[in-house]
Amino acid sequence: MTGTRHLVRLILRRDRVLLPIWVLLIAVLPASYAETYAGLYPTAAQRAEYAASTAGNPSIEALLGPAYGDSVGALAAQRSGLLHLIVGLISLLVVIRHTRTEEEAGRRELLGATVLGRYAGLAAALLVTYAADLLLGLLVAGGLVAAGLPAAGSLAFGLSVTLAGAVFATVGALAAQLTESAGGARGLGVAALGAAYLVRLAGDAGGTEWLSWLSPLGWAQRTHPYAGERWWPLALLAGLAALVGAVAFRLSARRDLGAGVLPPRLGPAAAGPALAGPWGLAWRLNRVALLGWTVGAAALGAVLGGAAEAAGDAVDGNETVARLMERLGGSASIAEAYLGTTLSIVALAAAGYGIQAVLRMRTEETGQRAEPVLATGTSRSRWLLGHLAFALLGPAVMLAVTGAVTGLAYGLSSSDVTGKVPRLAGAALAHVPAVWVLVGLAVLLFGLLPRISVGAAWAALAGCLLLGQLGAALELSQWLLDLSPFTHTPQVLGGSVPATPLLALAGTAAALATAGLLTFRRRDLSG
Repeated sequence: MTGTRHLVRLILRRDRVLLPIWVLLIAVLPASYAETYAGLYPTAAQRAEYAASTAGNPSIEALLGPAYGDSVGALAAQRSGLLHLIVGLISLLVVIRHTRTEEEAGRRELLGATVLGRYAGLAAALLVTYAADLLLGLLVAGGLVAAGLPAAGSLAFGLSVTLAGAVFATVGALAAQLTESAGGARGLGVAALGAAYLVRLAGDAGGTEWLSWLSPLGWAQRTHPYAGERWWPLALLAGLAALVGAVAFRLSARRDLGAGVLPPRLGPAAAGPALAGPWGLAWRLNRVALLGWTVGAAALGAVLGGAAEAAGDAVDGNETVARLMERLGGSASIAEAYLGTTLSIVALAAAGYGIQAVLRMRTEETGQRAEPVLATGTSRSRWLLGHLAFALLGPAVMLAVTGAVTGLAYGLSSSDVTGKVPRLAGAALAHVPAVWVLVGLAVLLFGLLPRISVGAAWAALAGCLLLGQLGAALELSQWLLDLSPFTHTPQVLGGSVPATPLLALAGTAAALATAGLLTFRRRDLSG
């Protein structure tokens, strides 16, 4: 463990922007949901009617989990059900970023030449992630108490978020020991998280309680905050985190630096013709991520589309909710307004893929793999444009598929498949220019400010998420909302679609990407 303290300080310095952003962004969401429910359903009778209208709906319970009561706290806890998944994902990615990614880039070997213990790198990554998860849980609990909710339920929910993050932080640590590439570790970690979510989803949607108990995400939701708190599932989460963490440390001691426990698969002796140019290389590097993001978004679209009718029925007769949904979703139909709102969230996920595709160039640059490619006849422009093509086309594919699947699910529930599929696909594709603005911004950051490009690009996405989720509900100033490109996306489900904002967004994206290309051509490569 020698040197752990110094590595903790190094990690905190490197993530001094990213960690505070994601902690604060997530921390405000549960309290904002509680305030929203308290305003929309001020009486116990209204909340009971709302809870009864959504109880037992497979789509809603699959997405968020069941509600254990009809109090403001219980409804807010259900609405925040995805936080366990989100915090788990961020936690495992942070651990992999500071373990396997460091080994793959050669920086861990450089640090190993100093006085550094065998377990220091893994211990430091886990300590920082655990501390961030704990701080997040305490902020969540404090925000809920400040919103007027009971302290016991607030603490139970906050700790469930903390321990869900801790479990998947150790899953990330274990995945980092198994493979010799950061991409492989991320794939294993996300697959484990996805499996846990699908098991919880299947159990809650099908009413099979025992199946949900097979998933740590199910344990986190069964603490029953604000409905007779159960504390012992938290002990299960802590025990699982300790067990998986112990296995990760054990494997760390049994492998060589830079190697993985699982042997790598040998590739072909010679590259195929598809890898002869930058376009084929970009496809090879981005295809798995594109498939994963698209499948995940499409699955979410199927759940959202199936829940649209129930969501409309749940708020039928509540004029306050109807006005808010119409403002957010752009349609007088509550079900379509609900879908318009949720598609805007899918658009943020599509922007996440686009940013990831752009930042893959930074990974190649810091990993010393871009320089040999650019030392050949491949120009910087061709290399960047190959990656940019997937950063632009990938989100469009994601949104088209997700919109079509959402329309199919909604059409099946409303007996209008032929009408809903093109309508929802068009509504999803309307977000593409706004997504491209964030992609263009990421390209500009990569070309102009490469060392801060990763943190700044993800911070921009986080800001758009915060404005989109809370801006309208909190009635923020319009100039502040206008900072997000998604504010300028026309609501297709609300009627006519003006071309001017779409063209303006596309033009802005083109200008940002062009500026990024020009600055990249003129700067030195950096590690």
